[in-house]
Amino acid sequence: MIDETELEAQIRFLREADRLKGIVRASPLIDGSRRENSAEHSWHLALYALVLGGCADPQVNIDRVIRMLLLHDIVEIDAGDAPIHGAVDPKRQEELEAAAADRIFGLLPGPQAAEFRALWREFEEGASPDARFAKSLDRFQPLVQNVAAGGGTWRDGNVSREQVHVRYGPQIEAGSRTLWDHAKRLVARHFG
Repeated sequence: MIDETELEAQIRFLREADRLKGIVRASPLIDGSRRENSAEHSWHLALYALVLGGCADPQVNIDRVIRMLLLHDIVEIDAGDAPIHGAVDPKRQEELEAAAADRIFGLLPGPQAAEFRALWREFEEGASPDARFAKSLDRFQPLVQNVAAGGGTWRDGNVSREQVHVRYGPQIEAGSRTLWDHAKRLVARHFG
């Protein structure tokens, strides 16, 4: 049974997580009506994992992947989004995100804070099969969005086919050869 103090801490965390809805990303919605926010992105990635879990290696635990994907961008509340095609100092962004993880996960009761922070760190490091698949989906989803939106951020940033292969390919392929093979077909059709 959870005590009142722990419950209050969890609700404080959930209220803070609501701020993720206000972080606007570069990627457009497929209908082009607006840009997606980070909360929508995290939810959509969790759904991608649920639906596309059959594209993962057999040892991948999709439940853990979904948990990682729901948590992976929560640090954007403090650190902001770092678009793949943007000019971001990776070292500075990493520092901002680590500080954000400390603050935001620190709102939770100790054991839960440690568990969530560890999942977030595992995703960031991308070394485990679960994290590699999660990270592949984190690249695959915006690729699908861009193709479906007629180019989206690629068009806006004058991104070439070669840049798409370099910026998306290694991460998608590391998590799922099946998804990368499909992504290459989508990219080839898009760039024609």
